[in-house]
Amino acid sequence: MKDCKLLLFDLDGTLLRSDKTISDRTLKALENARNKGVLVGISTSRSEVNCEKFLSSLHPDVFISCGGALVKAGERVLFEAAFTPDETMAFIREARRRFGSDVEMTVDTREKHYWNYKIDPKNRDATWGDAIYTDFEQVDQPCLKFCVETTEEEELWKWARTLDDVDVIRFSDGNWYKFTPKSATKENAILEMTRAMGFETDGIMAFGDDYADIGMLKLCGTGVAMGNAIPEVKEAADLTIGSNDQDGIAEYLESILA
Repeated sequence: MKDCKLLLFDLDGTLLRSDKTISDRTLKALENARNKGVLVGISTSRSEVNCEKFLSSLHPDVFISCGGALVKAGERVLFEAAFTPDETMAFIREARRRFGSDVEMTVDTREKHYWNYKIDPKNRDATWGDAIYTDFEQVDQPCLKFCVETTEEEELWKWARTLDDVDVIRFSDGNWYKFTPKSATKENAILEMTRAMGFETDGIMAFGDDYADIGMLKLCGTGVAMGNAIPEVKEAADLTIGSNDQDGIAEYLESILA
């Protein structure tokens, strides 16, 4: 642990429990790490607006959002990759052509989260913050992340194979797929961040649970899979700890920071 410069955490399924909260024990462990001179960062597929509930308590030194499309250190932007409005509209039209006019989609910009479907307030994840309902007839801002929900997995991947400059990843907890520019992966975001901040990936300990975390865990000096991670993440990691609902992160950090 003495050579660790940065602890980097995914949010959902990792730092967050299933009820979308962070335990006091985990917050205390992160504070202890900071007191020992270690930076704390977040690397998530959520947009910044979808993370606002947690940023006030975590105060990350490094913040990677939209799966790697935006990298910030404090308020300083270190890296950004976005689709143009025309490219985003092309995705929207093609999604409707392939999956139907009522296909559910989201678009994330720097400051807004847009969606084209309604959710019963009782079933809505309040941690996602404010979302703007739209029919997606027009997009006028650069898009950091486009997502589509479909059960037609074969058709989705057939489409993805035609997109040379786009990274497509499925989320394991549903039928949602994330589209970002090819350079907008968590692992590339980390490389951009280390170049800007002047340290090596060997000094990073990264924690994750889902497909989007695999490259990150392979790249960093120590890749840590959660006990609840999918098998592919555990295979890519250097070690596996307890689950997100069992204070796996806190327990592990307590053991190496003691």
